[in-house]
Amino acid sequence: MRMDEESTQPVLNRLRRAQGQLTAVIAMIEAGRDCKDVVTQLAAVSRALDRAGFKIVANGMRQCLTGDSDAPPMSQEELEKLFLTLA
Repeated sequence: MRMDEESTQPVLNRLRRAQGQLTAVIAMIEAGRDCKDVVTQLAAVSRALDRAGFKIVANGMRQCLTGDSDAPPMSQEELEKLFLTLA
């Protein structure tokens, strides 16, 4: 899937933010931090990844339905399954 620069940058920013948060979670576990703090930070990582995934799917929906990319068009069932993978 090809995304335009305007759409790509926010997704990359979200993924980089999630990467930083995940690094922080690992450090928290290694430092023996409180379970509540670790889970809270882990939930933030999960939300950031979900938002990036939704943004990618939303921006790529036209390509998925019409086959504007090198891949053949997706059926409605395939598109629904793709959305559900993020649920």
